[in-house]
Amino acid sequence: MQGFFRKTLTTVLAFILAPLLILPVAQAKKPQEPSLAPIILVVGDSISAEYGLKRGSGWVTLLQNTLIKEKFPHRIVNASISGETTSGGANRIDALIKQHSPSIVILELGGNDALRGLSIKATHENMDRMAKTVRNNRSELMILGMDIPPNYGMQYAAQFRNIFKKVSTQHKAVYLPFLFEGFGQDLSAFQPDRIHPNEAAQEKILANVWPLLKPLLLKTVS
Repeated sequence: MQGFFRKTLTTVLAFILAPLLILPVAQAKKPQEPSLAPIILVVGDSISAEYGLKRGSGWVTLLQNTLIKEKFPHRIVNASISGETTSGGANRIDALIKQHSPSIVILELGGNDALRGLSIKATHENMDRMAKTVRNNRSELMILGMDIPPNYGMQYAAQFRNIFKKVSTQHKAVYLPFLFEGFGQDLSAFQPDRIHPNEAAQEKILANVWPLLKPLLLKTVS
């Protein structure tokens, strides 16, 4: 009788403990979490923050859709803020880099500096600081340049334009001279304020950015 109970107890314990013994093996066989996708960090102003646009219609969202369509693994973090200046970007860049560890950073700032008539020297220093931080992190860098109307003064406009070129050259960044190339003079491509591109123009912005960005994408997945 004792043998019978011992055998029964052994069977019951085996039944109870079996899932516990199998569980570690089952856990080991679960698919691993996918590795984190390379991050593209966009640090911009209202042009990249979809000011006045339907959510999800801006060029940054269109870029993410293109990445998926073209089967690039990158994921975009859009850290753009309407009204942002290069000073604001420079104050935020360290924390953004630390938080997201981006493979690529796209800087789209400076327009608000010009609209407010801020110092060329200060704008240049802020852009330089951001670029230096990005490159020290060994991230690839793309700088989107901007032009301003000549009514701000020909000298100021020329100096402002040269900021982006100088910083790009110094830090070996990919450089797009004018984000609104091909439609900057077409008022039908802008919202009533004549500053912010409308929804129809977002594809044109993407068309300017994509050919220069694509080599960086290939570089960061090779």
